[in-house]
Amino acid sequence: MAQHRNFGKAFKAKVAIVAIKGEKTINEIASIYEVHPNQVRQWKKHALEQLPQAMADGRTKQVRDRKPVDEEKLHQKIGQQAVEIDFLKKNCVS
Repeated sequence: MAQHRNFGKAFKAKVAIVAIKGEKTINEIASIYEVHPNQVRQWKKHALEQLPQAMADGRTKQVRDRKPVDEEKLHQKIGQQAVEIDFLKKNCVS
């Protein structure tokens, strides 16, 4: 009975990139990396499917998930700090 080999993510990505480049045939790549040609095809297909997600701009999700800011509270805080700074400037004459 044949043993199943487990390949790491880095190895799969490396093989998929070589396949995507297209400089060698799938059979040549399979022979070089000692994997089945169907496995190379599968990794290549998976990499191409996942590429748009990997290259997506994550900032849009961050903006969408950001909690709304209470501007009124922030303006109150700024005003309070301005009053405190003025008070300290007047009372802390060097």
